[in-house]
Amino acid sequence: MNTHARSRSVQDYLQSENVDFDILPHPHAFTARETAERAHVPGREMAKTVMVKLDGKLAMAVVAANEWVELENLRMATGASEVRLVAEEEFKDRFPECEVGAMSPFGNLYGMQVIASDTLAADEKIAFNAGSHRELVRMNWSDFERLVHPQVMRMTRH
Repeated sequence: MNTHARSRSVQDYLQSENVDFDILPHPHAFTARETAERAHVPGREMAKTVMVKLDGKLAMAVVAANEWVELENLRMATGASEVRLVAEEEFKDRFPECEVGAMSPFGNLYGMQVIASDTLAADEKIAFNAGSHRELVRMNWSDFERLVHPQVMRMTRH
C-alpha cells in the first residue's frame, strides 16, 4: 500500500488522475440519506461506505444511501465463510485524515477490497463523503470504477 497516496486527500488523488469531479458543500449531516437530501443528490447516487470483515479481513461495502447491506448476500457473492459488520472503534484509526464515518469509498488507497452494490453501478454518477460530514465529491461512476476496481454485486435490500 502506498502510504503517500493514503495521506493525500481524495481530491488530490482525483486531480492527479485527471478525473473531473464536483465538490458539493452541504449542511452538517451524519446519515447518508440526510446527506443526500441536504446536498440535493438522488439517494440512489449517494454512496455510503459500510465497513465489513470478510473472513477476518477489513473491506468496504459501498451501497446507495437508501439501501442496507444484506450480510448473507454479501457472504454468498464473495464466497467468504464469515461476514460481519465492523464497529467504528475497530477501523477509525485506519482513516486518520477523515472524520469518523466520513471516509471515502477508495479502499484501494488503503489496501482494502471494495465491493460495490450493483444499483450504484447502474447510475452514471456517484457521490460520497470525502473525509468530512460537510462536503461530498461527485464524479462519474466510470472513473470511480477505473480507479477503485470494485467488485460489483447484488448485496443489498431497500
